[in-house]
Amino acid sequence: MDFHPHSCACTRTGSRDPSQPRRSREQALQLSASGFFAHVKIPPSREADCSEGESKMVGEVAGKSCCHGAKGPGYATPLEAMAGPRESLLYVTCVYSGTGIDKADYLATIDVDPSSPTYSKVIHRTPVPYIGDELHHSGWNACSSCHGDPSANRRFLILPSLISGRIYVIDTQKNPRAPSLHKVVEPADIVQKTGLAYPHTSHCLASGDIMVSCLGDKDGNAAGNGFLLLDSEFKVKGRWEKPGHSPLFGYDFWYQPRHKTMISSSWGAPSAFTKGFNPQHVADGLYGRQLYVYSWPDGELKQTLDLGATGLIPLETRFLHDPSKAIGFVGCALSSNMVRFFKTPDESWSHEVVISVQPLKVRNWILPEMPGLITDFLISLDDRYLYFVNWLHGDVRQYNIEDPKKPILTGQVWVGGLVQKGSDVVAETEDGDWQSDVPQIQGHGLRGGPQMIQLSLDGKRLYVTNSLFSAWDRQFYPQLMEKGSHMLQIDVDTEKGGLTINPNFFVDFGSEPEGPSLAHEMRYPGGDCTSDIWI
Repeated sequence: MDFHPHSCACTRTGSRDPSQPRRSREQALQLSASGFFAHVKIPPSREADCSEGESKMVGEVAGKSCCHGAKGPGYATPLEAMAGPRESLLYVTCVYSGTGIDKADYLATIDVDPSSPTYSKVIHRTPVPYIGDELHHSGWNACSSCHGDPSANRRFLILPSLISGRIYVIDTQKNPRAPSLHKVVEPADIVQKTGLAYPHTSHCLASGDIMVSCLGDKDGNAAGNGFLLLDSEFKVKGRWEKPGHSPLFGYDFWYQPRHKTMISSSWGAPSAFTKGFNPQHVADGLYGRQLYVYSWPDGELKQTLDLGATGLIPLETRFLHDPSKAIGFVGCALSSNMVRFFKTPDESWSHEVVISVQPLKVRNWILPEMPGLITDFLISLDDRYLYFVNWLHGDVRQYNIEDPKKPILTGQVWVGGLVQKGSDVVAETEDGDWQSDVPQIQGHGLRGGPQMIQLSLDGKRLYVTNSLFSAWDRQFYPQLMEKGSHMLQIDVDTEKGGLTINPNFFVDFGSEPEGPSLAHEMRYPGGDCTSDIWI
């Protein structure tokens, strides 16, 4: 079945958010499994191959601590990071791949200093040398995991290209306002030495190596995925995981060294997701629903957590920032649930759904029910608040997670989505027809849905972009191809909770010199709550 949702022009509303109806949590979980998922067949459970007694991993010092005492990059603790300087620049990956514009993707530098005359403007563009890469996520060559190593230097931004398989290394130190290309790691070298392709998430390691999750082999088969290691000079070093210990699917990962654990998540087979989303591919077993628990730094797959129907397409994965905590969360996109994972007394890992976004019953859409589609989330550096987006519904949410077993909704704001006023798509609720109120910012209508988010160190500003992946953007929000992305700033109440769109900040990627582009992940030069890991 082809899947081509569009939104266009029409009607009206009640005031209550229908994705939070008057139901118990248990009823909500039943609805999410029996409502929207009545239209999506769920494949049986599968387990990854995990043979024992394999050879020693490549780069076995991947989790080694840096020497302590002197100061390296980042901060000694997450709370020290919260007291760091306010951000003045922001880097964002921008994409022309898949848009119909025959230009190279680029890294944009955004001025986010309110006192600057170029505030809220793109002040520099660093194009990559090839066309068709699809820049996506980014990470640093060094972060707070190397804070104790005075020789370490947070200088290079790592830009994996999801489609071409290239990895670009960008120098941000020579001129932070105008970064420059430092090196290109070619896909042929990666494939020849590791068999890996479709690179996605990168994290720096305390050893100086860089680890990159890869989602498949060069032919788009998920069976070839795993974890790439680059050394400190960005040479291909090999695979991180032990032979025979690859996950079924790849996506994001996060490590917690004090608990000797790394956990990774699963999007799907590149041969499926690069063509857009087709529900039949879920039934065919081409999308994931598992978390993979690895020993750190050994690279041995110790456990596979099957999240079942409540955990379809688990994407972004975050531990709490406190390195002593054996607790984290994963956002499950298709099921639209936040899942908490945690270590049990017997040293194994378990999971539970702690937040469930109910699908909307809708008219004038491809299916009778619409999931929220949680595509990104993050945790404030003090581990107090969790923020996530619903890319299809169009809202950004804030939850207090001081009790991580029982998150409390403390803020919500609508910044786009398929069910906003002016769209043909209408939600049917117990109170009647409903559409969200989405404001204009500086005369601009908000297009697409909230996708990637980045939080300021002090937790008071949340930046939002709206592009997921060009093939999915074209399918769900075709207007992004014509008008491009935008970036918003949401002001955060960190005392009582609450979210408000800042009317003074709007970056329009629809007016770029080479034509409208798609903006995705954001980074600060000094690190942030999704790049830095404490050991």
